Amino acid sequence: MLITKSITIFTLAAAIFFTACNEKEDVGVRPSVVSTDPISDAGNIAVSSQVTAMFSEVMDGSTNTKFSLTHGATVVEGTTVYNELSVSFTPVANLLPNTIYIATIDRSAKSLSGSSMFDDYIWEFTTGDLPDTSLPTVTSTNPENDAADVDISTAVVFTFSEEMDQSTISASTFVLKQGTEVIAGEISVTATTATFTSFQNLDGNKIYSATITAEVKDLAGNAMAASKLIVFTTGEAPDTSVPRVDATNPLNDATEVPLDEALSVTFNEEMDDATISDASFTLNQGENSVSGTVTYTNKVATFTPDAFLESGLVYTASILEAAKDLAGNALAAATVWSFTTVADASAPTITEVNPLDNATGVVLNQTISATFGEEMDAATISDASFTLKQGTNSVLGTVAYNNKVATFNPDANLQGGLVYTATITTVAADLAGNMLTAEKVWSFTTSNSSSNLATVDLGSSANYVVLAKSAISTVPTSKITGDMGLSPAATTYITGFDLVDFTGYATSTQVVGKVYAADMASPTPTNLTVAVEDMMLAYTDAAGRPTPDFLELATGSIGGLTLTSGLYKWTTTVDIANDIVISGGADD
Repeated sequence: MLITKSITIFTLAAAIFFTACNEKEDVGVRPSVVSTDPISDAGNIAVSSQVTAMFSEVMDGSTNTKFSLTHGATVVEGTTVYNELSVSFTPVANLLPNTIYIATIDRSAKSLSGSSMFDDYIWEFTTGDLPDTSLPTVTSTNPENDAADVDISTAVVFTFSEEMDQSTISASTFVLKQGTEVIAGEISVTATTATFTSFQNLDGNKIYSATITAEVKDLAGNAMAASKLIVFTTGEAPDTSVPRVDATNPLNDATEVPLDEALSVTFNEEMDDATISDASFTLNQGENSVSGTVTYTNKVATFTPDAFLESGLVYTASILEAAKDLAGNALAAATVWSFTTVADASAPTITEVNPLDNATGVVLNQTISATFGEEMDAATISDASFTLKQGTNSVLGTVAYNNKVATFNPDANLQGGLVYTATITTVAADLAGNMLTAEKVWSFTTSNSSSNLATVDLGSSANYVVLAKSAISTVPTSKITGDMGLSPAATTYITGFDLVDFTGYATSTQVVGKVYAADMASPTPTNLTVAVEDMMLAYTDAAGRPTPDFLELATGSIGGLTLTSGLYKWTTTVDIANDIVISGGADD
């Protein structure tokens, strides 16, 4: 009995279940939400967004009041629009930033068939920051606007106030021009910079303009308010051209070149004088190197041989690639040229002697000299070829040679009232080895005094070994024993001495004595005025004497000579390339 009752109850429950199912089928298939925008739990949603849902079937638009949007307890006002399978909610104002919103479609929303949703459809999303509405700007440029002396290899860089949309920066929005000419180049962009690099260096000393147009935009799509223009001027283009030799002296293949010739080369531009030396400027005779001194000034390099060249030979000169211009550019190749020295077959001659032949009244401390018509071999001018005798007695003395002049300086004063005979033998030879064709012999008679000149009174100017009116300078240094004076010029016109000032005078490590100038403390100005006046009187006395003992001695090149007492006169420049000796006695 119990089992029978159980079966009966099961049958009844099944009947009830099927009845309920039959009643739901009468309602039809219920609509449902299949997607949303924003999706559920979405973040960083724009505050200007609509909220949209898509349904599984066409909905009845008259149920549009069933869509709501809230944040917290606040209901967002807006408009709901159905469009067949979708419903959109448009807020009347932008949503709040960084806020959680809940969207709800009430279950009472119905399809066209009259079926309602099974339950409310609810989802949420979070808004992002407020949208970027600020316009980008250019905060800096390189070069700066109106920049001058800009390196020709400089890339032009614009820096922006914020990250930019790199796709908006291109050859159409970033332009570099020289005048109206558009410069070709490459544009590279980072988050906040745009760089224009020219395919070639810019021209020197030109005005360029660079423009970023207003079409460039930031990541939010905001364009610049206006285009940005800068103007700049380039500097000098670096020197990349190699120097060259424009001229040589002697010319290549020249003949009959003098034996005392100094070689020179002229460059097309200024050179680095540190690279012009005997390492880069050489002279050879065959396999033999010729020694010499190399100097450089004003585009010209000069090689001066230490000794005269030999006659009738071929010499080869070279300027090597070690020679460089001021920018460090070296010669593209060595410059090599050759020349042939003069084949000297003519004998030398003596053009002048001092004292003159048969001269009388010659001072007792006279230096005897002979001037040749050409340069001589100094080795052949000695006490063996240049002698002085009184009768048959040889006079002892020192023989020297410089710049075509041979001198015989007696070891002691000559004796008064006697005839002396000077002789230069045929041993004396020129640089080509040609000897005098005959001995040169001349005589003179001495006076009874060591000097025929009246003393020049120096007055108080004799207190100074250097006395000048306008300036005193020394390059590089000097060794002076005695006092120096300058008047009417001031101390500032004494240069190169590193003066140390004291009251009324100064000192210098280059002067064994004191240094005076017109602007120093009294009585220095008065003393100098008197000394300069005495100096001018002495000069006027000496210059006014009509009969010099030596006229144009050694044509003014007196380096290496010994000068005895007498009156010397030159009408051109006097050059003292080597030490000179001023020789005389207490009565001279």
